[in-house]
Amino acid sequence: MKREIIRIDEDKCTGCGACIPGCPEGALQIIDGKARLISDLFCDGLGACIGECPEGAITIEKREAEPYDEKKVMENIIKQGPNTIKAHLAHLKEHNEKKLLDEAMMVLKENKIPIPEGIETTSRANSPVPCGCPGSQTMQFGNQESNEQTRDISSQLRQWPVQLHLVSPLAPYYEGADVVLAADCTAYALGDFHQRFMKGKALAIACPKLDEGQEIYTAKLKALIDDAKINTLTIVIMEVPCCGGLVQLARQAAENSKRNVPIKKVVVGIKGQILQEEWI
Repeated sequence: MKREIIRIDEDKCTGCGACIPGCPEGALQIIDGKARLISDLFCDGLGACIGECPEGAITIEKREAEPYDEKKVMENIIKQGPNTIKAHLAHLKEHNEKKLLDEAMMVLKENKIPIPEGIETTSRANSPVPCGCPGSQTMQFGNQESNEQTRDISSQLRQWPVQLHLVSPLAPYYEGADVVLAADCTAYALGDFHQRFMKGKALAIACPKLDEGQEIYTAKLKALIDDAKINTLTIVIMEVPCCGGLVQLARQAAENSKRNVPIKKVVVGIKGQILQEEWI
């Protein structure tokens, strides 16, 4: 079957092992100095490990792969102890994987292992839990009050297109510009995104988890630095782990470029607050 599954770029991987704790299913191991996917059966394709890699070596691709097998994953996880069991169940719950969570609970029942404290059944699968990957956790926020004076706000978008696959680094609006590279979700989470980040700047957007062909992104960012001679690059990402891949793409492009440009990282919380803002 063809499905989403992780891909590890061996040329980028340094074997640091930072991705291992980010995979609750135990699908990753360091073998011969490189991170390896030990079995397609163990990878659920949700990408919790992506943001953990400091080299940006892990991406999601769609390819022919064996179906993910929750029963075999649980049999492996049970051997690793209660903390690993709890982390895996929390991971499934936060991604709203009700079917897989039911299968995992069944394996626990068959092995007469109690459900870990804090993990509930799928009837309450959207409840927050204290551990696991927050990237796909279902949440709903109350309406935010707005100032009457800000209801009719003009767009600060100065260009089209904006998706990184579609933009040309040689477009005139990038030349010598302050550029914002934003993860897709940030503009929806941050209420004043246009005024805070887009005013007077050129824009490109991308998703480090779902977009394919990300090697093109690195080449385009390098071209923005060397050919368009941009002035600064601001990377705006969400707090979820997989979003960190966008920072790694930018760092890789900067390392391969002839010019040096100031790069700022901004992390946006899922409730719309700025969590971190620093030059890197």
